[in-house]
Amino acid sequence: MRYTLIPLAVLLLRIFGCDSHPLTDYRPLDQAGMWSSNVEQLKALNTSDTEVSQIAKLKQAGMSDDGCVTMVSDAHEHHHPFASADSAVNLVRAGYAEPMILEIAKTDQLDSLSGDAVMLRLVGLSDSAVEVILHRRLRGQRTLSSAEIGRLKNTGLTEKQIMERINQGMTDAEADREAAVREATRNHANTGFTRVHGRRH
Repeated sequence: MRYTLIPLAVLLLRIFGCDSHPLTDYRPLDQAGMWSSNVEQLKALNTSDTEVSQIAKLKQAGMSDDGCVTMVSDAHEHHHPFASADSAVNLVRAGYAEPMILEIAKTDQLDSLSGDAVMLRLVGLSDSAVEVILHRRLRGQRTLSSAEIGRLKNTGLTEKQIMERINQGMTDAEADREAAVREATRNHANTGFTRVHGRRH
């Protein structure tokens, strides 16, 4: 008996591997409308049940089949399962196009960048400005956080002026100091008063 069990265990390990998912249920993807050819691609990527549920979220948010497969593949290339559906969905809802989302996913920065990327939309910057800022972050270049950008914008700086500061490499600390000065100047201007002279009797 011992001689038959050991080879069988070894054979199973060789077939399935320690991280293999041969029993993954792909029916949620069929129900979400994914093409069978893309499901087969996900099977080849050894997708887990947890990843299938993540992909279903992407499909419901409007991501393409190819985009879903690409995101799983990119995650595996970074040696971890795909678990960033919520971050990607937030970007979709904020109005980001799929190519930009895939670009972020390829660098494995969906979770770290999505929150600030959504805030950039809320600040009210143009699409071109948002794209420049995100590309700087993806390349690891210095840029301002969405909080500091919003603060500078609230002090009256135009988008062009803010982008000039970003392109010059302004840090958050420098932006904080400039915003503080501009806020103090504005507040001081708003506290001025005019002396009222009464009539002489």
